[in-house]
Amino acid sequence: MKSTTCKKYITGAGVCLLIIIGLLYFYFFAGMSVKKETTYIYIDNNDNIDSVYAKLDSVSVNHCMQGFKILVRHSNYAQHIRTGRYAIKPGMGAFKLFHHLKNGMQSPVNLTVPSVRTIGDLAAAIAQKTIIDEENLYDSLTNESFCERYGYDTTTIACIFIPDTYDIYWNSSISTFMDRMKKESNKFWNFSRSEKAKNMHLTPNEVITLASIVDEETANDKEKPMIAGMYYNRLMFRSAKYPEGMPLQADPTIKFAWKRFDLKRIYNNLLSIKSPYNTYKNPGLPPGPIRIPTVAGIDAVLNHVHHDYLYMCAKEDFSGTHNFARTYEEHLKNAAKYAKALNERGIK
Repeated sequence: MKSTTCKKYITGAGVCLLIIIGLLYFYFFAGMSVKKETTYIYIDNNDNIDSVYAKLDSVSVNHCMQGFKILVRHSNYAQHIRTGRYAIKPGMGAFKLFHHLKNGMQSPVNLTVPSVRTIGDLAAAIAQKTIIDEENLYDSLTNESFCERYGYDTTTIACIFIPDTYDIYWNSSISTFMDRMKKESNKFWNFSRSEKAKNMHLTPNEVITLASIVDEETANDKEKPMIAGMYYNRLMFRSAKYPEGMPLQADPTIKFAWKRFDLKRIYNNLLSIKSPYNTYKNPGLPPGPIRIPTVAGIDAVLNHVHHDYLYMCAKEDFSGTHNFARTYEEHLKNAAKYAKALNERGIK
């Protein structure tokens, strides 16, 4: 009789244990997401526990959400919410998600630093993918004291950015983001690239500045080393007429000086602008890049084609490539063909 009673107690305890295990699994370890693919929630500085619940409600099943709230009630998470981008993977339970949120175990974003024309465009692109405020980033990158921290000024700060895709935490501060960009820039300027720049008698900033002009001249990566070679020839050219070097006379720098990037033709009246970026009036390179150049543009400068061309003009077939010339007379003929093609198309 005692044996039978003991077996009943054991059976009952076993059933209770299974129920408890089932409930624990149901509330804390069952898949929380209603989605079949990984989803992300973004927790920012303005979030409180109610807004965190609201963000989770939209992607969570009810019973797991209840389990998550139980965990919150028995912790100090509500008073110590951590910002970030957090992944909710298929099959992830409330307990694991709570552990990630409580400990700030966020998932990085793939942040693409784009090749854009202005610091404003860059700030907008970074702000779209991170918690960084667009206006604050712009203000920092146009502040001399801030730029000096990284070894640049406001005309050269664009040189720190190497267009690529980086894993970076969504809630990174401006300083953290810039520290990462400096690290990536140092990595990019390895021994090989640094030596090539040195052999050209150019600094990395000067290489990037020249590359920005090359990139503005063409999107054709195959032609970029030819264009880079032409501009480099001008930089190095010395004569009685050009004791400080032949002016680059790069039309993209005129567009940059005027901040009129939509210009299709550069007329003589536009060349009078008083600006350090006017390469028709000022010999040598402008004070900084006129865009964040592509890696292809930078490497085109470092691996430029060695030739003796001093002039170039866009081809009259509008292929995006150029006719090159050794003499000014030959260049005038190429320019006339291009001007004729522009006029025939009514491009002003």
